[in-house]
Amino acid sequence: MKKLLKGNVALCEGAIAAGLESYFGYPITPQNEIPAYLSRKMIEIGRVFVQAESEIAAVNMALGAAVTGARAMTSSSSPGISLKQETISYMAGMQVPVLIVNIQRGGPGLGNISSSQSDYFQAVKGGGHGDYRIIVLAPNSAQEMYETAYDAFDLAEKYRTPVMILSDGIIGQMMEPVEFNRVEKKESKLKEKNWVLNGCENREPRSIKSLFMEEGALERNNIELQEKYKFISENEIKYELYMAEDADIIITAYGISSRISKSAVKLARKNGIKAGLLRPKVLWPFPSKIINSLAKYSVRFLSVELSCGQMIEDVKLALNGKSKVEFLGKAGGELVTEEEILNKLKTI
Repeated sequence: MKKLLKGNVALCEGAIAAGLESYFGYPITPQNEIPAYLSRKMIEIGRVFVQAESEIAAVNMALGAAVTGARAMTSSSSPGISLKQETISYMAGMQVPVLIVNIQRGGPGLGNISSSQSDYFQAVKGGGHGDYRIIVLAPNSAQEMYETAYDAFDLAEKYRTPVMILSDGIIGQMMEPVEFNRVEKKESKLKEKNWVLNGCENREPRSIKSLFMEEGALERNNIELQEKYKFISENEIKYELYMAEDADIIITAYGISSRISKSAVKLARKNGIKAGLLRPKVLWPFPSKIINSLAKYSVRFLSVELSCGQMIEDVKLALNGKSKVEFLGKAGGELVTEEEILNKLKTI
């Protein structure tokens, strides 16, 4: 079955199909379609929807629901995600699976409501305190919004970790045909896990916490987290390669920038420039090894972003000096055009 949906609504449908049981949110543009749609849909299907009094309240409600075994989700846009960072750190320390959605807008500060990709650092480097990581997914279409939201819950439960979908205002607002290609899950299997807080009748009490005061306890928890992150970084790399095998210039881009970049690659090829594209579908863990394998002295890289340059730092780290890297970006909610990318490729 196919439907014409906005990206934000497609994400909701994917989350519902995955068994979303509890949603907690607060309005902010350009993610407002998510709470607006779920405020009706969740009630219709007998699940929980709460518009909290603030972003901070919403994310803590999601934490509370998740520790009982419910598939829980919260969403916001850039400034709202900033307010959620303390609790995201708690979720990581407590090893609680929650889906967090950021439909990015311009910043810093209140910025504007136009599309942006300037929250990359915040998402992939751990925006809160402490040594932690979260899995960060980067869909670039309404179809991928649906599929990514569906798959995110399984990832979160598999690794007992928060998962973030990092999208942008354009992907969230644009309408495209979406194929409902996932099997609907009626109940969360997480309730069968042996760590959830679901009452201790006939068993020993359980504790889920991020406060470790005993000698050496916090270090042991951090070592356990780092071992998990290492395993994730070795097993959850996802990316798309487009005409990169023989390319002299490889564009790195994600989200809406990757779609514009793919069109620019086609234009470049028509103009005799052997360009290609590498699109990370998962921003953390980052596809460093594949980028490094494509690097050589004769190949240049171009990072295209709707920011002043953030993902380019991870590209440079991956290349480790084997290839030169250029940058093309826009900040403040404006889009990079195909023609601007083509002109940049010509100068390179």
